[in-house]
Amino acid sequence: MSRIRPVKPETWTSDTLNAVSIPAMVTFLAMTNHADDHGRHKDNAAIACGLIWPMRGEITPVHVEDHLQQLEAEGGICRYTGCDGKRYFHYPNWFKHQKIDKPSLSRLPACPHHAPERCGTCKGPCTRREELSATPSGAIPEASPNPRGVLDLPSQPSPAHSAPTTEQAAAVQDTLVTIDAGPAQKPSKTAGQKVFAEGSPTPPRTLGEGSAPGSRILDPGSSFPTGRTAPDAPVSANQLIGEYVAACGERPPNDVIGHLGRTVKNLLAEGIGPEHIRAGLQNFAANPKHPSVLTSMVNEAMNSRSAGLARPGFRPNVPAHQAWTNPVNAVAAYAEEL
Repeated sequence: MSRIRPVKPETWTSDTLNAVSIPAMVTFLAMTNHADDHGRHKDNAAIACGLIWPMRGEITPVHVEDHLQQLEAEGGICRYTGCDGKRYFHYPNWFKHQKIDKPSLSRLPACPHHAPERCGTCKGPCTRREELSATPSGAIPEASPNPRGVLDLPSQPSPAHSAPTTEQAAAVQDTLVTIDAGPAQKPSKTAGQKVFAEGSPTPPRTLGEGSAPGSRILDPGSSFPTGRTAPDAPVSANQLIGEYVAACGERPPNDVIGHLGRTVKNLLAEGIGPEHIRAGLQNFAANPKHPSVLTSMVNEAMNSRSAGLARPGFRPNVPAHQAWTNPVNAVAAYAEEL
């Protein structure tokens, strides 16, 4: 949970913060709002980026990782591995600049490089780190990369043999150095220091590839063509009015454009096709009148017929209805209608 943290006036003249970039300084100040009451927080650039740069798409976790590296190099923060094996960082000068009334207990492991404090995992002095680091004197650690060979000494000395002399121990040490260095390296004598064959248990923190803002989910599309195409975008009232204005020699008054726009919008809402509305607008542009006549012009474009009225269901060659007469041969005269 974020907290309110004060910023002292000396912050802006700090040699540590002025040695890093301005975005790194912002990251330093912003993370004080999210660190606990002991100045500790998880060492994760993605989490920090989401907390303090949520509205800045140009700042990515790669940039925040660079900020943390700059601050660590200048001593602004200390990055460490807790007794639970996870990465954390804290502010070494936290209590010099933050005055917290009744600070809550930290739930995160303490830093092993600075003054010992209460470990949030061990609920007191850190005991897990001591248990993990404690190794019996003279014992061979488990999972040693060097296989046991003829040069390995027995764990218990034989009663028939005395303890090895200083010269014998030096010879064995030289031989071990030769095996570890490989056949191309000449053996070198040491001053009694120990030789560590295995590498560091903590791999270096590296970022494989850069990150870019936006979604990382790519849509590959459909693998099987369906033969269907996307429907055409619906024609809007603004589009039709824009075509009408573009066809005019001079721009019509705003009242005329607004009246026509409302009329076109209502016609589209009724379900009238855009082609009929477009034909009505063309007729209106050729014979400008009051905007209220647009509805009549659209109706004319929809229902105009070349000859009279035609009732649905009748053949096109049937003439229009005529009044009843009294012909001599009624069957012949009204054969089509009887």
